Amino acid sequence: MEFNIRETIVLAIMVLFLGKDLNQRISFLRNYNIPEPVTGGILASLFFSIIYWGSGVELDFDLAGRDFMLILFFTTIGLGAKVDMLIKGGPALLLLFALAAAYLVIQNINGIAVAHATGLSPYAGLLGGTISLSGGHGTSIAWSPVFIERFNVANATEIAIACSTFGLVLGGVIGGPLARRLIQRHNLRPMGQQPLAVGRSFSDHKLIDVDTLLQTIFWIFVAVGLGLYFKELAEGFGLFMPDFVYCLFAGIVLTNTVPRILPSVSASELGPTVALVSDFCLGLFLAQSLMSLQLWTLNALAGPLLLMVAVQVVVVLLFSYFVVFRVMGADYDAAVISSGYVGMALGATPTAMANMTAVTQKSGGSTKAFIIVPLIGALFIDLSNAVVIEFFLSMLSD
Repeated sequence: MEFNIRETIVLAIMVLFLGKDLNQRISFLRNYNIPEPVTGGILASLFFSIIYWGSGVELDFDLAGRDFMLILFFTTIGLGAKVDMLIKGGPALLLLFALAAAYLVIQNINGIAVAHATGLSPYAGLLGGTISLSGGHGTSIAWSPVFIERFNVANATEIAIACSTFGLVLGGVIGGPLARRLIQRHNLRPMGQQPLAVGRSFSDHKLIDVDTLLQTIFWIFVAVGLGLYFKELAEGFGLFMPDFVYCLFAGIVLTNTVPRILPSVSASELGPTVALVSDFCLGLFLAQSLMSLQLWTLNALAGPLLLMVAVQVVVVLLFSYFVVFRVMGADYDAAVISSGYVGMALGATPTAMANMTAVTQKSGGSTKAFIIVPLIGALFIDLSNAVVIEFFLSMLSD
């Protein structure tokens, strides 16, 4: 059964509202900062899988709209990033990058060790490491042919996609509880009145009208166009990165140059509207991503891979709790960053953003977290991961 773009988005909105309703009704989900798209998306994917197991009917979704939502989301993050905040976040950005780069090595060692213990190929362990977890589904799909062609791992795609799926779900579930534990144990509070980067409180709704919405949409699409132009320039020099990375930087460029050239254009007035559009895009992206997971494809490899992912979950939780939190300052911002890091290391950057959104909408804004985490996840992790993967492949092939 196939769903076109319109039907897929309609269903995703229903799934998102299901998650919102359940989070309001079930205090556990609300108290532990489980993102609403994760709640609804997981239940939807389970329901669709039950349909498949019971009738053999496979639901196929057109996810072109989902991918566009991802581009729009990161563009709004760029439009909300001010140069002065980027400068302030510089040292923290370097620290988190160093931690994330070091953990890429740890994550691959974990995967290979569990693969060896369970009798799997060490290449399967590498597929269950940074390729599928820190890299996500995109990196899994990109690297699987290499393992099939060069190392004769026939089921490389299935292994990588299975681990990515488990990681995406678990990364969205455990990040919020980790932040809650850190915030409560250390009695943490936000520093001053920081605006929410994604979503707004009810009291802010009066700042939003048709004019600000039209201006916001205008600048978002201008930034997307500029980002795609940046992409063409970069690819001309042999630099290839996902589209949303270029759009993120285009948003940063526009929001820090246009108001200086045209003083009548005030970025601060558009802030609440940009944050709402950001929340809208992130919610629909995650709802579509999770509800479209084909859980029935994981049956054959579920046992060993579940053990591998379980070990990865335990290690990343310990690393985030005892290392990331303390190195990043052991304050409220560090707690939010830790929740995002768990999502980034197990799932993908959007999962990290969903975790931090759930935490900040309940406990207060964290401008620092929403500046450095997406930059690490969207740019530096992918570049570092490629180097680390090649290093481990060379080690295993010797």
